[in-house]
Amino acid sequence: MQRRTFTAGVAATLAAPLVRAQALPTQPVRIIVGFAPGGGTDILARVIGQKLGEMWKTQIIVENRAGASGTIAADFVAKQPGDGTVLHMAHINSHAIVPGLQKLNYDAEKDFQPIAMVGVTPNLLICNESQPAKTVKDIVELCKKNPGKVSFGSAGNGSAQHLALEMFMLQAGVKAIHVPYKGSGPMLTDLIGGTVQYSFDTMTAATPHVKSGKAIPIAQTRQARAKSYPNVPTMAESGFPGFEATTWYGLVGPGKMPVALAKRMNEDVNKALQMPDVIERLVASGAEDGGGSTEKFAEFMKVDLAKWAKVIKEAGVKVEI
Repeated sequence: MQRRTFTAGVAATLAAPLVRAQALPTQPVRIIVGFAPGGGTDILARVIGQKLGEMWKTQIIVENRAGASGTIAADFVAKQPGDGTVLHMAHINSHAIVPGLQKLNYDAEKDFQPIAMVGVTPNLLICNESQPAKTVKDIVELCKKNPGKVSFGSAGNGSAQHLALEMFMLQAGVKAIHVPYKGSGPMLTDLIGGTVQYSFDTMTAATPHVKSGKAIPIAQTRQARAKSYPNVPTMAESGFPGFEATTWYGLVGPGKMPVALAKRMNEDVNKALQMPDVIERLVASGAEDGGGSTEKFAEFMKVDLAKWAKVIKEAGVKVEI
């Protein structure tokens, strides 16, 4: 018995460096993003991808496959080999919301190997400079006086931003126009230009425009205020108790990826998330609570999938993605 225990321990010790040596791909790695350039998912993929490329000494290519609320990209990644050369910046839309809205060609749990959470952000209720209603109370009144005429842009049908709008309309008892786009980037362009009036957009994507003064922050959708927006009230503080509609981002691989490879990559994602310049970028974008184990991220996604399936059913949300 003692000999067996000793042998197993030695084998495990010898295997550890072998796992690390085999884990990282030597050829270029693609991180597939399900949204257009300029959106929150794209921004974080590029921030993390740059650091991983430096650590892995290989080229990291961020590839945008926008459309269908991120499910086109997710479906593509689900069918790739598990050698680590194709990764996915998973998003709440493709991995927690859309699976509750329609049947997909992939299983949000079984067809992906979680690697690491990158960050959770509030959505920001924003408008362009020309809008007269710049408080939640005033927007509710505007919607009541103009039922079905006030426009809200989103990153797409079935997106986290769309569901935030649905939640707002339910709780406020109002109707508004939902205008879906293929990602936050083009939506923000139209919002700033006045084509749409409001949006519940990701803090990550909206922040550069808020800083430039072209987008006005009205409220944020987590229970607590983000560190980077201490002066912007939450929806709960604005008369919507319990209102919470966040967006999260995390790195995953295809389901075929070995767990050992995912854990090896997890180590480096966690290292990147501790780098001062990465922390600065994440905090500025409102992305918090990143990092942790592969198991922690897997459990988070499972819980969030169940949460949004319940919300969709209770709200009776039905959309064509």
